[in-house]
Amino acid sequence: MPRTTERGNWVATRVDKTSDALTRAIAADLTSHVFAAREGKEVILADGARAVEFISCSYLGLDTHPALVEAAVTTLRRVGVQFSSSRTRMRHEDLEALESLLSAVYGDRHATCFTSVGSVHLGVLPLLGSGVLPSYPIAKNGAAFLIERTAHASLQVLRGVLEQIGTVDRFDCERPDELAVALAAAREAGRTPIVLVDGVGSMGGLIDVRGLYDLCAAADGYLYVDDAHGVSISGPRGAGFAYEEFRDLPGGLPASVLLVGSLAKAFGGSNGGFVVLNSEEDTVQLRRFANPLIFGGPIALPVVSACRVSAELHLDGTVARLQRDLWRNTELFDARTGGALFNAGTRSPIRGALFESEEDALLAAGRLRKAGVIVTPAFFPTVAKGSGLIRMAVSALHTAEQIELATNELGVRA
Repeated sequence: MPRTTERGNWVATRVDKTSDALTRAIAADLTSHVFAAREGKEVILADGARAVEFISCSYLGLDTHPALVEAAVTTLRRVGVQFSSSRTRMRHEDLEALESLLSAVYGDRHATCFTSVGSVHLGVLPLLGSGVLPSYPIAKNGAAFLIERTAHASLQVLRGVLEQIGTVDRFDCERPDELAVALAAAREAGRTPIVLVDGVGSMGGLIDVRGLYDLCAAADGYLYVDDAHGVSISGPRGAGFAYEEFRDLPGGLPASVLLVGSLAKAFGGSNGGFVVLNSEEDTVQLRRFANPLIFGGPIALPVVSACRVSAELHLDGTVARLQRDLWRNTELFDARTGGALFNAGTRSPIRGALFESEEDALLAAGRLRKAGVIVTPAFFPTVAKGSGLIRMAVSALHTAEQIELATNELGVRA
């Protein structure tokens, strides 16, 4: 029987509305796989079987790049797996180098690394909303946080935290009038609006960050972009989707836009996130007061060193060459599916087939699995209740033959 839920308890509501489709997918060996080794985009599963994976979010294949692996191994032997201390007490020299290189990637803005993108949000947003960061003043009556409906769960889960700092509402970016009304209401209330969005959606399309910026700027607000899936895949230095959307503006990235990126996806690290702020004074305050930096542990030392090398590859042109391989593969994927998948024709490495029912999605995942292709089947709350999705992450390392195999078995045409 359904559990009794208290009004406003979104966790309980989500649990009650979720079917057993994911449980069935796991039982049928369609997801939650265990692997022992990999070669390119082929994985060797725990039972010895081989499969082509379209799951990993390492869209450029940097996580297996020889230079990153060597840097991680060298640091592992030199200083060990970890130095268990917050960065405020002691940190490895490669962290300093990584943040300096990231600043160069982002036009000499100031980068600070955290252990995850979620930790970035938890560290930055309370300080931003409280007016602690000098470059981002807040109105006398405080902040009004406006969270886009499809923004990542790591932002959605902070609503209770942010309500301790300011007001919190949600909006749908496909309804710009809705956001315009919310922005106007915030300004009328004497509050500074802070709009929270993704850049490249993990399960959806590309967010119109330029259009949202225009709305925010007109309301004297800030745009906070979680571009975890967009980092590295765009731009001559791999600054990513959101940053490149502002490249044609005088001065590039506007001062009222805060960018957050992941070190664990296309960037090639195994964990970590970062934020790009306007000034050294902002980073000083952030490193003094952000709880995850003060009270949390550091990024694993070998990962920091691998990310340092990745940042160097962003700056020396290697990443730009890998981007060309990635977009060649997405174009092949689109051609073979007749442009019928979501994100077709866009500069997103994610493709998805939507099915009217969970059962249809399970059947499609089963066909792929039987052919030796593993993907991500997704259900509510990732997609609308009762429907299903096959999510496929395309990489620069996929071969044409692997893409042909996957698209043949997916069975989707225009």
